[in-house]
Amino acid sequence: MSLPVIALVGRPNVGKSTLFNYLTRTRDALVADYAGLTRDRKYGRVKRGERAYLLVDTGGITDDVDGIDSVAKRQVELALDEADVVLFLVDARQGLNSADQAISAMLRRLDKPVILVTNKVDGINIDLAVADFHSLGMGNPVSIAATHGRGVNELLSRVSADLPDEDEVLDADDEERYAGVSIAVVGRPNVGKSTLVNRLLGEERVVVFDEAGTTRDSVYIPFERNGKRYTLIDTAGMRRRAKVTLLVEKFSIIKALQSVEKANVVIYLIDASEGITDQDAHLLGMVIEAGRALIIGFNKWDGLDNDQRELIKRQTDVKLPFLDYAEKHSISALHGSGVGKLFDVVHKLYEAAMVDMSTSVLTQILKDAVAGHQPPMVNGRRIKLKHAHQGGRNPPVIVVHGNQTDLLPAAYERYLMNYYRNKLGLDGTPVRIVFKSPKNPYKEVKNKLSDRQLYKKKRLLEHHRKKKKDLKQKKNSRDNLRRG
Repeated sequence: MSLPVIALVGRPNVGKSTLFNYLTRTRDALVADYAGLTRDRKYGRVKRGERAYLLVDTGGITDDVDGIDSVAKRQVELALDEADVVLFLVDARQGLNSADQAISAMLRRLDKPVILVTNKVDGINIDLAVADFHSLGMGNPVSIAATHGRGVNELLSRVSADLPDEDEVLDADDEERYAGVSIAVVGRPNVGKSTLVNRLLGEERVVVFDEAGTTRDSVYIPFERNGKRYTLIDTAGMRRRAKVTLLVEKFSIIKALQSVEKANVVIYLIDASEGITDQDAHLLGMVIEAGRALIIGFNKWDGLDNDQRELIKRQTDVKLPFLDYAEKHSISALHGSGVGKLFDVVHKLYEAAMVDMSTSVLTQILKDAVAGHQPPMVNGRRIKLKHAHQGGRNPPVIVVHGNQTDLLPAAYERYLMNYYRNKLGLDGTPVRIVFKSPKNPYKEVKNKLSDRQLYKKKRLLEHHRKKKKDLKQKKNSRDNLRRG
């Protein structure tokens, strides 16, 4: 099952981009008090609780059938076609208008779950504000204030109820599609992804042409090598939205991100002749969020001189310091130099990502890490980390139990991640650590006093009152003596 897609639609300036930023915990979408600011689609990965999905921010739909608004509307239609759940946002402050009615009529023709979301309800009477929207016939709306996050938890609960079942079994096509070790080849357009796929397969299986955007969709290629099954995934190139003009190409990023989610190992290809761009750093950040084992391939390496190669190494240190764990290889997909070693690296990374770790080993490593560098003091108490066990694979997840773990600094968490990776030899794959603290069952329980305790409490209060009364009488006596 692919990562589900949630689309945000509505007329301009109803708060779609604000909700997008809140859910993705980013500021990727531009937000301003100006109608029609978003023209293109914006994609983000959302993980709240145990569910993860892709969120698509779309441009506002207007009645204008010409010009740029018509292009934006066509992109909205593409987003709706791919979405599993649609969030229809309306402005509770401005009330119902003809554009909302036109959009609702379009959405009712979809055979997909649509959730009506009334935004900007902070500081107003909600019942009065949303009354008119019931006439749209889209069920009870969810009232939120996207700026402050009010009502978002209820909205996420509604979304989770409409998402495909987590336990849904893969059909026969999906089982074949993801057979064996899944290897996704991703990167910006025209960096040589399809050429590398053909080189790894040893035949011309995908179209290669000297033009950016030749691959429009993710291509899945199951094959066998030395008796082992693999699935190569050639993805469409992902680049800055300002450089994207074709509607089909604009939507291909959804397919690429879904392919990354399903892969065991990701080969991110960089055109070494162009250097490492900011877009490369951004896309690699999305791969890290997915938690997949990573190989960074510097393609077209054979065409560089020594100065250019040194520049690439310096750029790697400056722009990609967060990828110190990733495997880095210099290759030439066209001529084949360095490509033969990739399968050995893929196997090593796959084994690291799918490793089974015993509780005793993880706990001993935790004790060694704490002995070498203790957690800090918080409110006069030392944070205690007691034991650890495995919580998942692809990527490896380590669950650490202790006291006050919610107060543990991010720097110490990174220290533990690097310590575990070095001790376990988990090269090329990220390690995720989940901290858990025991709940105090008596935290909210009020202590019920026994009869003896109640009697002692009463005696203590009487003694306190009597002592206070005696002190007052002595003070009055001293004052009278002074006046006399």
